[in-house]
Amino acid sequence: MASTSDLLPDSLLLNGREFHYADIQQYPATTRFELNGYEAKVLDFCRQWLNGTQDVALHTSGSTGQPQPVLMKRHQLEASARRTGDYFDLGPADRMLVCLNCEFVGGMMMLVRGFERRMHLTIVEPQADPLALVPAEAQFDFTSFVPLQLRAVLAAGHAPRLNQMKAILVGGAAVDASLAKEIRKLTVPVYLTYGMTETASHIALRRLNGAAPATAYRVLPGIHAAQDARGCLTVRADVTDDQLITTNDRIKLLDAHSFEWLGRVDFVINSGGVKVQAEKVEQVLEVALAELDLPGRRVFIAGRPDERLGEQVTAYLEGEPLPDAQQQQLMTLLRKRLGKYERPRELVYIPQFQTTASGKLNRLATLQGLPIATETEE
Repeated sequence: MASTSDLLPDSLLLNGREFHYADIQQYPATTRFELNGYEAKVLDFCRQWLNGTQDVALHTSGSTGQPQPVLMKRHQLEASARRTGDYFDLGPADRMLVCLNCEFVGGMMMLVRGFERRMHLTIVEPQADPLALVPAEAQFDFTSFVPLQLRAVLAAGHAPRLNQMKAILVGGAAVDASLAKEIRKLTVPVYLTYGMTETASHIALRRLNGAAPATAYRVLPGIHAAQDARGCLTVRADVTDDQLITTNDRIKLLDAHSFEWLGRVDFVINSGGVKVQAEKVEQVLEVALAELDLPGRRVFIAGRPDERLGEQVTAYLEGEPLPDAQQQQLMTLLRKRLGKYERPRELVYIPQFQTTASGKLNRLATLQGLPIATETEE
């Protein structure tokens, strides 16, 4: 019988081709393949990591502003990988599917976890259904998706393959009501992540399925979470190099180890002197759309200038306008479930939302687009 050490990987798979670690350390001198731009960037990071680089340059996603450069130290990324590996009992010879964009922290940290826990790495270029890029018989123990990918994977009938895993992470964007319903059908534990580039990816998790799906995030061991005067989350830990990180995320701190996420302070709408949290309205809107058999349609809420209210709550929907009857049904549901100042005054349709390079919704860029139709509440 082979020992554990015999099973430890000395190579990885990238878009179906095998690259040995010894060759990666000498990259690009030893490459035998013609590479596309993404493959070259992935191998360059792997070369740096395997050769012991102590500093890693990252960029924020740019979902709430311009992407910003962030310089992380090796020990911060190692600490993050160690914490995730311990939490999910990831170890030598486990198999990891890496399908997030490795140019950003979510995908890059999947690589670091694989190297640090000596896991078998299968890396594929990001696309809607990454499992379509690997053989049907390939099995994995751990992976991380953005919601768009998980929705596509489930729609393609891959649930049995997912249920063979130890755990699945999902992050980078909100999970809407229709996707949450599908996740609850899975037996594999699925966790929504909370984190950012400055914290070397996630520092808190929320279980989305199982006997009792959680409503609050649970902070991982060794992470110190608190609130500032605005009610926004602050974080200090080894992953922040013991520096205090102050976020713009409004939370309800339940205790030293858990919190409920309320939304971005940037997305608070002041309508008639009433502060409306955009993300709360988005959740109600997503549930209403699911009840009207329109699940998965991307939406977001933002304020538009209004002479009387200061800002009016406005709903932005991706795609073609709804038929008049469905629009009226939707507005009726929203009137029943939201307060006077919370409910959207307009439905604005935009053919396609803008996204960042990491696949997140870019609200600011999207708002520069012109609406093609509106339904206004009188």
